[in-house]
Formats: sequence, C-alpha cells, structure tokens
Amino acid sequence: MKLRVDWRASVSLVGTVLKYLAVTMVVPIATGLVYGDAFVPYILPFFVTAGLAVGLGTVMEHLDPDPDIGAREGLLMVSLTWMAVSIVGVVPYVLEGLTYQNGQLVYLIDSTLHHPDNALFESMSGFTTTGATVMGTIDPTYHSRGLMLWRQMTQWLGGMGIVVLAVAILPELSVGGAQLMDAEAPGPGIEKLTPRIAETARALWVIYAGITLVEMLLLYGLYEAGMAPNMTPYNAISHGFTTMSTGGFSPEARSIEAFSAAVQWLIVPFMVAAGASFPLFWHGSNGEFEKFREDSEFKTYVGIMGVLSAIVAGFLFVDVGLADATTEATQAAYQSVDTNLLPHTFPIAGDVESSLRHATFQVVSITTTTGYATMDFTTWKGPAKFVLVFAMFVGGSAGSTGGGIKIVRWLVILKSLRRELFSTVHPKAVQPVRLGGRVLDERAIRGIYAFTLLYIVIFFVATVVLVADAAFSGPTSLTVIEAMTAVAATLGNIGPGLGDVGPMGSYIDFTAQAKLFMVVLMWVGRLEIFPVLVLLTRGYWQS
Repeated sequence: MKLRVDWRASVSLVGTVLKYLAVTMVVPIATGLVYGDAFVPYILPFFVTAGLAVGLGTVMEHLDPDPDIGAREGLLMVSLTWMAVSIVGVVPYVLEGLTYQNGQLVYLIDSTLHHPDNALFESMSGFTTTGATVMGTIDPTYHSRGLMLWRQMTQWLGGMGIVVLAVAILPELSVGGAQLMDAEAPGPGIEKLTPRIAETARALWVIYAGITLVEMLLLYGLYEAGMAPNMTPYNAISHGFTTMSTGGFSPEARSIEAFSAAVQWLIVPFMVAAGASFPLFWHGSNGEFEKFREDSEFKTYVGIMGVLSAIVAGFLFVDVGLADATTEATQAAYQSVDTNLLPHTFPIAGDVESSLRHATFQVVSITTTTGYATMDFTTWKGPAKFVLVFAMFVGGSAGSTGGGIKIVRWLVILKSLRRELFSTVHPKAVQPVRLGGRVLDERAIRGIYAFTLLYIVIFFVATVVLVADAAFSGPTSLTVIEAMTAVAATLGNIGPGLGDVGPMGSYIDFTAQAKLFMVVLMWVGRLEIFPVLVLLTRGYWQS
C-alpha cells in the first residue's frame, strides 16, 4: 500500500507548534511567583511541561526538517495539533501539588484532576473552548493561582485557533497556511483579508487580543469604581481570557453569578462580539462599518439572540421562582449562598431588570457557546429552560470563536428550502441561492447539508452511547435529557448542559470511558467534524 499523505511533514509541524507552546508557560509561572506559590509542588509542573513540549517537539521536528504540506497534510497536521497540545496540557493538572516527603511522592491537595482521564477531559475542554469541567473544587485558594490561570489561558489560546496563531508567527507555516486555516477555522471558511495568509492570521489575532484587553481593562475599571468588589485584577484577566474565546471557564465556583449586575451586563456585549465574525471587526477597523449592517449572518445572529432573550425574559418575569428546584438539595444549595454578597443575582417574578438581565445573559452565553452562567438555569421552569436547549443548536458566526452548527449554515439551509418550495410551484424556474449578494456554489450547499446532517446523527448516536454507558456502569441517575445536553454541550463546545451537568454542576460522575468519549466529541466538534472523520477514510490515505 502506497500512502498518498506525507505524514512526516504533518507530524514535524505539530512538533514545531508544541515547541512554541512551551513559551506560554511563562504566564502561569510568573503568576505563581507573584502570588507566592511554593516552587516544587505548584510552579515546577510548568517547567516540566515546558521541557516536555520542547523535547517532544524537537523529536517530532526531526522527522522532516523541511516539511512541505498540501491540503491532505494540512488536515492531518491540524487534527494532530489539537490532540497533541491537549495531551501536553494534562501535565500541570496531574503534577499540581506533587512533592517529595518522607521518602515518597505525595500530593498536598486532593484534586480530581490528578487522574489522567479527568486531566485530559479538562485540558481538551480548555483548548477546544468547551468549558465543561470535572474539577471537584473550583477555587483559586485551593488550587494554585498559576494553575487556575493556565486553565483560563488554554481557552484563550484555543479561541482564535492554535494553528491560526502558528501561521501568524511562524514563517515555516506561511506556505500552506491557507489550507491549515481552512481546516481549523470554525465555520464553512475564513475570509482572506490581506494578500498574504500570514498577514490575515496576524490581523485576526491582533483584533482578538485587542478586544480581550479592552474587556480586561473595563472589568478592572468596575473593580476600581467600587461596582464589582471581587473583580480583582486576577479575575479581570481570567474572565477576559475566557469571554473572548467563548470558553466559559471561571476561577469562581458559581461562574458569573459571583459578580455584581454591572459585571454581568458588561460581559454580554463581549460575548456577542466573540460570537460574531472577526473579519467584520477587521473591516470596522478600516472604517467600513457598513459591513455590519449589510452582513446577513450578523443581522440574523443578533436578531435570534434578541428574540430568544425577549421570550425567556417574559417567562422569567411572569413566573420564575426556582420552579424545578423544589428538591431539598437544590434549595439547600441556594440557601448556602451568601445573598448579601450577591444582591442582584436572584431573579424575582415581576422584576424587569433582573429577568431581562438573566435571560439576555444566558441566551447570549449559550448561543455563542461561551457557557458562563449568572444562575443555575437548570432550576428554571420548562419553557425557559428549553429555549436554552434550542439555542445550543444555533451557534455563533463563521469566523468567530464560537462553536455549534453556525448561523450561516442555518441561513443557507433556510434559503435553499425556500428555493425548493418555489421550484415546486415553478419547476422550470432557475433560482440560485444567494447569501450577501453572492450566488452560492451548489457544492457548497451540499456540503452544508452534509455537515448539518452528520452533526445531528453524531448527536443522537453519542446520546445513545452515554445513556447505554450510564445504564451499565455509569451514574444511574443520568436522565436522557442530561445525556442529550451533555452531548450537545461537548460536541458544540458549549460547556454546561442541564441537570447534574448544568452550569453549577460537573461532569465528574461520568465513567472514565464516557469522559474519554466526550474528549473525542470536543475534539471533533472544535474542528467541525470533517477534518477528523476524513482521516478515517481509505481514500484520504491511498487515492
């Protein structure tokens, strides 16, 4: 059998990316030093990770010192890169708190992330910006500040795309960079903004970093103004990382519920920006603000979130309560929260501002696949709760950091369905599908249908797998709706689902094999299915 894919070139470039991943360890190391973390149990793991990344990357680079990649090699390189960085990212979680005492290695803390399957789940969830967690204790006073910031930063690195960043800064990736970005970028494709693809990659990352910095400064400004007492510089940086990446990790156990109403309102527009197409911001930076008004995907994106927010706000305003939270466990969880510290976080029927804030925040968070929460929405009544389930299948815009199916695909599907209805009445008429004034190629339309159908098939099959696993060896309390939302949340890179996997819950109770299965779902979902599944076909390797 003769392989038609130069796998050595692909692996060599993965090694290059791993080597540069070591540079990012500077941030958690510096954070640990600033906050006085002990070196051996809390800072040393990042030096070990950096050494592993450099060593492994160097070995992989030597497989092909002068790699030349085409479209096939690009697909393999992108798929392997996301898996490789997630595996290397496991090391800080597994080694945190490990020290040598009385002649043996012992952990100073009891972390769920010391188990490799949990650590891989958390690492993949971070880099793919999913935001699902298996952490037993989410508290920067329990875990080291460096580790918690590393957890946040993995989402920021994965948000705009690790390979896009590599194309932007590594000259050796400039040739073939277009194939790499097409394989990695969320959505049907990414607009080439400049003559050189490396310049396009740099432009996207500059915009991404710039908006992140603005959010960090504004969050810290609320802290300085006394409007957000616990939005410290550390929290401002942490949440800036995970808002613009639509990641949703938070160093606070109860996510954005831990902060004031001012913080919650401020984060909303940044989530909207993160779920919008970043090329629009590039055009805006050049004074072409009409692009926002003319872009049909952006208008649909904002319109859907506006309508869904209004519907949910109406449900909450009329009768919110803790309608589905009548169990003693849920009531006790709410009673354990110091409401004096959280004066604006509990919605009250008849309270316009509170109902509108929680509805808008949750709809935007789920639609953009950010995954933040201002309260445990699994305690809402059915109608409001299932609007959020609907939002899980909407997704952000193409060219954004959001996951899911994407607005542009739904637009094309709706337009093509309308054409079919028209053709039924006028069989001889020729009516192309247009988007943004451009006629869409029929092959692209078929590709969108294929992706959407495949996405839905994987969703249902994966749900059956989780339900079956729970029935034989997993948590017996797992309901079908919890399994469905867990799959939707991991495949769509959303994070929280309903029930035990809700925004204040965790995926810790799933079996090891179920967690590894969801690791694959996150990986496949982040790369939008085809770049991974095509590797399983014989035609990719031989024809």
